[in-house]
Amino acid sequence: MGRIAVVGIGPGAIDAMTYDARKALDESDVIIGYQAYTALIRDHYPDKEIVDGQMRRERERCEECLKRAKEGKNVALICSGDAGVYGMASPMLEVAAREGFQDVTIVPGVTAALSGAAVLGAPLATDFCVISLSDLLTPWEVIEKRLLAAADGDFPIALYNPSSHKRAGYLKRACEILLKKLPDDRRCGYVRNIGREGTEMKLCTLAELSDASVDMFVTVFIGSSRTYEAGGRLITPRGYEIQ
Repeated sequence: MGRIAVVGIGPGAIDAMTYDARKALDESDVIIGYQAYTALIRDHYPDKEIVDGQMRRERERCEECLKRAKEGKNVALICSGDAGVYGMASPMLEVAAREGFQDVTIVPGVTAALSGAAVLGAPLATDFCVISLSDLLTPWEVIEKRLLAAADGDFPIALYNPSSHKRAGYLKRACEILLKKLPDDRRCGYVRNIGREGTEMKLCTLAELSDASVDMFVTVFIGSSRTYEAGGRLITPRGYEIQ
């Protein structure tokens, strides 16, 4: 019987992967993942069997991992960022539990909220919220409640999945909701292609963010009432007295 490692490969660059993530891939016989993510690591593992998966076929990928592990293979199921943050850890554990398979390890990675925040400076230096704007699995009514609750709590917010071909206006919609609670000059920023070739960052206000052109490779950051811009970076103070 083989084993399964669910591996968060971080923002994309091979050097940004954790040591444990690299080790899990090195020790695997088979690497399985959504094709956009296997493309990021394929050249670094030319001797591995790599199985490309399709979008919205998450359960099928988990079942393929289980099948290979039962055949005696050590399997790495990869996803971007962290395996437990909008990643494959939960569905893999659910499928494994259903089949009574216990040899599943979750290998953490660097999620986009952290890697993107590092590009912008320190926008998430205190308590913060991470909210996905994808309504594929979460009803928009729930997303709206979470946005308003985060605004009421004065949390810095990281927004995942701000746009796609089918959700082109979702970021604007989210900004309109937040502007009911927050001032239009609230400091914000966004990062495209975090940790990959062509990384770009932009600082803006919440009003300007509403009209920003974003895609699925962008992570958006909305500051708290204490967030400010200095030296081209976003800073949310921890509260230490800085002389």
